[in-house]
Amino acid sequence: MHSHVLVFPFPAQGHMIPLLDLTAQLAGAGLTVTVVVTPKNLHFLDRLLAAHPTSISALSIPFPPHPAIPAGVENLFQLPPEAFRFMLHALGELHDPLLRWFRSHPSPPTAIISDLFLGWTHHLACQLSIRRYVFSPCGALAISIINSLWCEMPTRRNRDNDDEITEFPKIPNSPFYPWWQLSPLYQSYVEGDLVLEFIKDSFRANAVSHGLILNTFSELEAVYLDYLARELGHNRIWPIGPLTPPLEIGAVGRGGSSSVSISKTTAWLDTCQDRTVVFVCFGSQTLLSNKQLEELSLGLEKSGVRFILVVKDKMESDYGVLPIGFEDRVAGRGVVIRGWAPQVVILRHKAVGTYVTHCGWNSTTESIAAGVPMMAWPMGADQFVNATLIEDELDIGVRVCEGTEAVLGSDDLARHLLEATSHKWMERRARATALSKAAQDATTRGGSSFNNLDHFVSHLSK
Repeated sequence: MHSHVLVFPFPAQGHMIPLLDLTAQLAGAGLTVTVVVTPKNLHFLDRLLAAHPTSISALSIPFPPHPAIPAGVENLFQLPPEAFRFMLHALGELHDPLLRWFRSHPSPPTAIISDLFLGWTHHLACQLSIRRYVFSPCGALAISIINSLWCEMPTRRNRDNDDEITEFPKIPNSPFYPWWQLSPLYQSYVEGDLVLEFIKDSFRANAVSHGLILNTFSELEAVYLDYLARELGHNRIWPIGPLTPPLEIGAVGRGGSSSVSISKTTAWLDTCQDRTVVFVCFGSQTLLSNKQLEELSLGLEKSGVRFILVVKDKMESDYGVLPIGFEDRVAGRGVVIRGWAPQVVILRHKAVGTYVTHCGWNSTTESIAAGVPMMAWPMGADQFVNATLIEDELDIGVRVCEGTEAVLGSDDLARHLLEATSHKWMERRARATALSKAAQDATTRGGSSFNNLDHFVSHLSK
């Protein structure tokens, strides 16, 4: 029997890309998939719909108006970080239109797979007497922390001390973080923002949904996957990552258009020696201040290393402006890409040896899959947790800075860059290479993630 599933991604680049990669795999495994999007996000499905015209269809539902979201904006990467909660609320208004669609559809989906941030879809699934599966675009340790926050509600003793430590003793390796590094949504809720009651309910609904699909792999986070199974009280947990596409489908046009063509970038990389290039990129949401960029550019210049630096194409007076003359001074040795970069292609090139990253989970898993060790500068969300894995547990990287306000001095950066590209990182590089092999094994026939995906598809068909 062919199963029909509804897939509902959260409209932020780091969330949509992995869930759409999974959607392609589900369609390839013989499932019929309907993907929920709002009209302005429909173009993200172009490649999927072209590749799977008979098995994937789009359900485009008008974006619910919200007083705090400008008209015409329908995804998070067009909004400042503080608008995140409004996006969650607005999308919650899609409950009734979806319910009507299900009830009028001649052969409606028998399951919902929706993003971690759309926990309310669990209630929709209950109303329809079908199952809802959580898709987590972040790792098992990060989900363990998120669940722990919203289900156990830790607080701090001193409301004025942002450095007060919050501990998670039940989670393996007993992670702990200063208060300021915890979820801003959670901090606001605990400090009396009742507007977030809906969001608390949404996160708690994840813990009682029928199953959990994660963009990670058993060999990477086994201890946390086991913990989640104990906490959730069932084994319906499917780590099916890393969800990075094969290079031939490659990342081409996967997230946007770039100011430099992929062929031009790879041609430049082909002229560099193996593992000598440093890739510097802070994801789709982070905007560096001019001061941060100035020190970053100076550090790259002082270090003498070869590099690719990705900067946002939206420049504001205090953000995103490179120092005058920088590009001329590093011509030949460094490449600056404005806007979106073909990250998967760059990371997998043999010339790239180090990645300066904000530790978003997609970037982390793409780096692991490519066997590239990291210089970590976590900025927010689950990134501090991912930095724990990178540095403290896997030892495939080093934290060089933390937080959106911090400035990494150019001398410190130059020192880190020279170490990362020298023999001092040999063992770290060897560990990254071994993990890359494990990631590849996991996703090829007979591997853990490959088998988990297979198992999930047959579970849906029952």
